[in-house]
Amino acid sequence: MPCSCREGHFSVKYPGMSDIRILLEGGSGEYEEKKSRFIATLLPVKSEEEASAFIAGIKKRYWDARHNCSAYVIGRNNELCRSSDDGEPSGTAGRPMLEVLTGEGIHNAAVVVTRYFGGILLGTGGLVRAYTQAVKAGLEASRIATERSGYRVLLAMGYSDVDRVLKTLEREGIKPESSDYGSDVTMEAVLPLERWKDIALKITDVSAGRVLCEEIGECTYLAEQEN
Repeated sequence: MPCSCREGHFSVKYPGMSDIRILLEGGSGEYEEKKSRFIATLLPVKSEEEASAFIAGIKKRYWDARHNCSAYVIGRNNELCRSSDDGEPSGTAGRPMLEVLTGEGIHNAAVVVTRYFGGILLGTGGLVRAYTQAVKAGLEASRIATERSGYRVLLAMGYSDVDRVLKTLEREGIKPESSDYGSDVTMEAVLPLERWKDIALKITDVSAGRVLCEEIGECTYLAEQEN
């Protein structure tokens, strides 16, 4: 929907989407308890099929391990959560692993903790602690980012307004995703959802209303990485 970026010309409704933390890149960490080794491996996943394939692959890699316990959480609202104790006493492995992911607010992630038995029984409390610490070690070795809600717009302008628009976007910490320099200039950018109208109005002000704004739609984008 084209608009002149003036107050009252915006049709978007705010759906109240919240920012979420996602696993950008998986990692591996290890924890040892009374000679038992607990190796946590994490991977970003977006479907149950991806999670199942990942778990099967880890079990194949560590085929000689006593246990390969798993957990995964998928969806912006944790629509799909699953865990498996893989032969450990019920509730001592998969659920604590899942609780680490949900407790840290991590979405779209799967984790497998591989246990090589050290010959000493750990008891219920020891198992819960070991699987919990292993997942935390794996998260520390992973890369996490924030997925934020945004609104994608297309800005159309003459060459005389390009520098003003770029400087306005830069002050807001925004870089255009694409630009087309033809007879006129168009730029596609994603603006933070809660501030997009204000930013668009700033562009209107610096260009004296010459820049046209086309609403493309709501989207998500990755903010700076957390680690």
